[in-house]
Amino acid sequence: MAIKAEHVATSRAAEARRREQAQYWVYLDGEIKRYGDARLGIMTHALHYGTGVFEGLRGYWNPEHEQLFILKLREHYVRMQQSVKVIKLKIPISLDELCQVTIELVRRNGFRQDVYIRPLAFKSSEEIGVRLHNLKDSFAIYLTPYGDYVDVERGIRCMVSSWRRIDDTAAPPRAKITGIYVNSALAKTEALENGFDEAIMLTNDGHVCEGSAENLFIVRDGRVFTPPGTDNILEGITRLLLIELMRKELGLDVVERSIDRSELYVADEVFLCGTGAQVSPVVDVDRRVIGSGRPGPTVAGLQKIYFDIVRGRNERYRDWLTPVY
Repeated sequence: MAIKAEHVATSRAAEARRREQAQYWVYLDGEIKRYGDARLGIMTHALHYGTGVFEGLRGYWNPEHEQLFILKLREHYVRMQQSVKVIKLKIPISLDELCQVTIELVRRNGFRQDVYIRPLAFKSSEEIGVRLHNLKDSFAIYLTPYGDYVDVERGIRCMVSSWRRIDDTAAPPRAKITGIYVNSALAKTEALENGFDEAIMLTNDGHVCEGSAENLFIVRDGRVFTPPGTDNILEGITRLLLIELMRKELGLDVVERSIDRSELYVADEVFLCGTGAQVSPVVDVDRRVIGSGRPGPTVAGLQKIYFDIVRGRNERYRDWLTPVY
């Protein structure tokens, strides 16, 4: 009976969540409308073939200033404009308009908490057939309240996945193509079902690539290393800003080079980063303790700087942020 009551409570909470979400404002093909009124057919091409491109942006709420700050708004849309070229998509509005619509959408929803913003360009023709050309393009933006994707304080436990990162010659990972993320989903589920928090993926030639949805750094003997763009990583915006912060604020030497799997085990620190993951220390890889088994000094210092910046508490980096209200 207790199990049944718990199931009923869960179902009711899920239904309440659906009703709330239906009232969110979203953008679809030139119109701002309620989420519950934004409809797509089950024959939509992108649903069947993964023919879409997306971005992920975070908005950080600052209660002292009663302000929501979007991190690197313009930079994310610049990357999206590059990604759509790969699969022959067109976004119907300009870069400036993308930024303006996003601000208006966040403002209209009125969230006073951290949010995640998801722009999506996709092939919306309702027809069967594997191709990229001669199809209708659509564009949407939605957002939702959002907290931590992984534990950024305690640290996470990772496993090296048996699934290799997809290669640029198969489906370019430097573009955020929706269909490619099946590769990430396989790795993530494998990790979770084996008792870990996250997966680390290797390239086809055995070099360390990235997490299921995060870029990766290691610290060895006072230097920081991260895989280069040519090792099939997503060229992360958070990755770039962390490289800048480590060089300018922490005085660290950051080197982009290929990393061997065994280097993970002997590293002083390992950490992941991304819009969702933010700055996430890794304390264990393949049941091998990293460093002291706790978040190390590099990632701790980096987290302090990063979270002060994204919440608008560091004036020197205020140009990284777009205020909403």
